[in-house]
Amino acid sequence: MPSEEPNRCHVVALPYPGRGHVNPMMNLGKFITRKRHNILITFVVTEEWLGFISSDTKHSNFRLALIPNVIPSELVRADDFPGFIQAVMTKMTAPFEELLDRLELPVTTIITDAELVWAIHAGNYRNIPVAALRISPATVFSMLCHLDLFKQNGHFPVDLSEQGHELVDYIPGIPPIRVADLPTVFSGDSPTFLRGLLETLSSLTTAHYLLINSVYELEAPVF
Repeated sequence: MPSEEPNRCHVVALPYPGRGHVNPMMNLGKFITRKRHNILITFVVTEEWLGFISSDTKHSNFRLALIPNVIPSELVRADDFPGFIQAVMTKMTAPFEELLDRLELPVTTIITDAELVWAIHAGNYRNIPVAALRISPATVFSMLCHLDLFKQNGHFPVDLSEQGHELVDYIPGIPPIRVADLPTVFSGDSPTFLRGLLETLSSLTTAHYLLINSVYELEAPVF
């Protein structure tokens, strides 16, 4: 490594290994390195994901680091989505922590997908500040934070055939919205997925920063 690298800010970025998560995290990393040339991004992906993104143009301060393919392939994850989530939450932890411990340049900050709560714990254990990135808009995040209000108003879980026309007008900062237009998770069809989301929310309180993939002007009341 060049002699000046120890003085750099070294950010390890860890996306959730899914197409809708890797792209936002990668775009954030590229944006950071274009704005600040003294920041080095180490972007962590599985060996399979390297094949998906290796041809993509990157800034000189943006490098890739690999962990083994310890989870099902991206190409077949839809065949057993709960099993894929379980693998991500249990099998990626050890390879990621091993990678953290063998990086030559000390890690200044970790940016992790907010779904990967174990990465937040890994950073806290090593006294590395962690920023959690939510790829969904602030409105969806706020709805999840106010799930108790949905329950109090009889809108969770919800029967779309009977209640789809009803309005949700009690979430702070969010204008009235039809029940039928709520994110699908509120229908209660995926209790395992929702349980994981709620566990994520509780773990976010241990992160140092929360990043939202949004435009402030579009969701100013929610923010």
